Amino acid sequence: MIARLRGEVLEVGGDSFVLDCQGVGYEVHAPEPVLVGLARIGEFVEVFVRQVFREDSVTLYGFLTREDRRLFDLLVEVKGCGPRTALAILGTLGFESTLQAIQMQDARLMTRPSGVGPRLAERILLELREKVMELGLERKIQSGSAVASVRVSEPGDELVEALMALGLRRAEAEIAAAEARSQSDLLEDQIRLALRSRSKN
Repeated sequence: MIARLRGEVLEVGGDSFVLDCQGVGYEVHAPEPVLVGLARIGEFVEVFVRQVFREDSVTLYGFLTREDRRLFDLLVEVKGCGPRTALAILGTLGFESTLQAIQMQDARLMTRPSGVGPRLAERILLELREKVMELGLERKIQSGSAVASVRVSEPGDELVEALMALGLRRAEAEIAAAEARSQSDLLEDQIRLALRSRSKN
């Protein structure tokens, strides 16, 4: 069972990245915030991995902290929430917002990710609330996650939508938008600042 990988980022695209570990390239699927953080090809990184076996495949899922991987494990334990759906939840909401939705029993927030309907959202909230508290994962909200927190934008966020229209992925647009808003209140300036910050990465 592969639990951790350390190596050079060779490729990042779609919902996965390729990590070169001593000459062996591993394809690792990951939530979008992780992919955004691995945008620089050639960097050496360490990721915590969950290896999932199916009848016709073996898939690796990667995370930047053990806590993120544990939350992924908890989500997958919920009936109807497979690895892809768990990845969509963490990719759309991020680690902290997912924990907040569980702790606050926020069904509206939990149904935002693709593939999560009201029934599945209810099961996730009910089944994981106590488990999250027992494992101490709720402290991550107060102390801060090792992964950069991504603000979940409200529908109709002009800046985020404009950046996505220009080719940025949602999580990438969220991060760039947050940085740009701290520097200017004008939409045109924010777009320019956001694109400039991403081009430096």
